[in-house]
Amino acid sequence: MAEELDDELTLAPDDRRQYDRSRLIVEVLFDGRDQTGIASTKDISVGGLYMNTQSELPEGSVLLLRLPVGERQVVVNAEVVYSNSGRGVGVRFRDLSEEDRALIEQGVAAS
Repeated sequence: MAEELDDELTLAPDDRRQYDRSRLIVEVLFDGRDQTGIASTKDISVGGLYMNTQSELPEGSVLLLRLPVGERQVVVNAEVVYSNSGRGVGVRFRDLSEEDRALIEQGVAAS
């Protein structure tokens, strides 16, 4: 079992994805313990997103994200799962509500 986890962690981020991502580009406001700012998404899925930012957000950081999806705004906690220093971060949504999940699915399908 530990070997399977090690194999998963050595895969490239694209190979670890559980959900199809869409090239939906929106501004996202993020608020973390040490960093706050505005970034733009590169891609998004119901599992998480990649956001372009020069902010240093280390892996494991928990952020509060606010992102517009259609006429609504999704507010969700997310964990930084990988970081490309000075370029951006990949985050995984935590405790995404069913309503917000449906909104993101609609936004992904429309893009």
